[in-house]
Amino acid sequence: MLNDHFTIDDPLLQRILARTARPTESSVRKVLRRAKAMNGLSVEEVGILVNTDSPRLQRSILSTAARVKRDIYGERLVFFAPLYVSDYCVNDCEYCNFHSRNRQMRRRRLPLAEVADQVKFLIGQGHKRILLECGEHPRRNTVDYVSAVIRKIYSVRTPKGNIRRVNVNIAATTVKNYRRLKTANIGTYQLFQETYHRPTYERLHHGPKADYDRQLTAHCRALSAGLDDVGIGVLFGLYDWRYEVLALVAHARHLDTIHKVGPHTISVPRFCPAPSVSFRPEYPVSDRNFLKLIAVLRLAVPYTGMIISTRESPQIRKQAFRIGISQSSAGSVTTTGGYGKRVSQPQFSIHDTRSLHDIIGEVIKDKLVPSFCTACYRSGRTGERFMSLSKPGEIKKLCRPNALLTFAEYLHDFAADGVFGRGMKVIEEYLGRIEKAGVRTETKRRLDRIAAGERDLFF
Repeated sequence: MLNDHFTIDDPLLQRILARTARPTESSVRKVLRRAKAMNGLSVEEVGILVNTDSPRLQRSILSTAARVKRDIYGERLVFFAPLYVSDYCVNDCEYCNFHSRNRQMRRRRLPLAEVADQVKFLIGQGHKRILLECGEHPRRNTVDYVSAVIRKIYSVRTPKGNIRRVNVNIAATTVKNYRRLKTANIGTYQLFQETYHRPTYERLHHGPKADYDRQLTAHCRALSAGLDDVGIGVLFGLYDWRYEVLALVAHARHLDTIHKVGPHTISVPRFCPAPSVSFRPEYPVSDRNFLKLIAVLRLAVPYTGMIISTRESPQIRKQAFRIGISQSSAGSVTTTGGYGKRVSQPQFSIHDTRSLHDIIGEVIKDKLVPSFCTACYRSGRTGERFMSLSKPGEIKKLCRPNALLTFAEYLHDFAADGVFGRGMKVIEEYLGRIEKAGVRTETKRRLDRIAAGERDLFF
């Protein structure tokens, strides 16, 4: 089938990088003018931006990206938490602490009762979204187990609420299995290529995941199976970050062309050390280049949600939120069953150890609106319908009121230490910026209903 024949044209990407190696200022300015139209960029245009070394032009790239992010997604910043349910894995990936070579690790797969306990903990922190994570193991981590975990997560209710969206990051699988995940009400299916450079990929992976093409074509199989939303990404540091950015854009364009649905999210993790990992990246990405690649991706694929994790420091995350990031993990634990416990052996080390509450306290100082919105998914605004709203920037008209409503829920249920008052001021400011008077009035009514104790109100 056509949609399974996608491949990365390595010679073409290498030629583009060589051809755009020394871009002129006028060529960079021309690309930035095109980017402001929010129609995305070609791979060649992306090559011009990633090869730009001028500090002055980099500032222009970042400021243009901030404008595009603001115009499409507004001031909102969606939070979620990863939930690791199994670290059994048959793969031996050089950069991951869960690799099968790690014989010192005491492996675990959570029973459903413990899954429920972990979910209750996350609900108690204020979370409404979970990213489900587990290793690849044909007996321990079956699709039946993953589906049962998804259903269990959705079933948990506490006086503080429930999880409303379960996104899933599991190994590449078959169309049949993706269909089974759909019946369990999977949210976005995330799978990272790790590196699009085939020789590097094959050198760093051992086990079933070493099949480069199985990994690369998984999103096409997922979409063919009826999943509405998929997420892509790479682990920056494994190969030249410029090449990876070009490949991500090529992948996004392919999905959009063939399936009429580009990636719902693009994630930008950087390599982090782990207890049993001796691997050290040959292509480390500096903070400066990391921020640039976020900005370039925002300009190249303006409609997509962009995700940053707690691998990054608070200082880097603060800057990234402004120039392109629209989703972020918070209060994360990367150990199986690790919430609320003293545990070791994480998948990787993290550099932002703050709680969700502390992160929110900092975010509102920057006049961003923390959001826990899941309205689009439960209103059928997924897949092509979501793209029809996000590409022209119309999604912001729904995002703003829904973000305010979910943030108000958080403030009434969890805020402390002055965050409530400061958060309500942020809500009041952006309530006044809702353009349509009728929507503004109705949002105010629903905010009053939330203050009176109602929950889960959305447009």
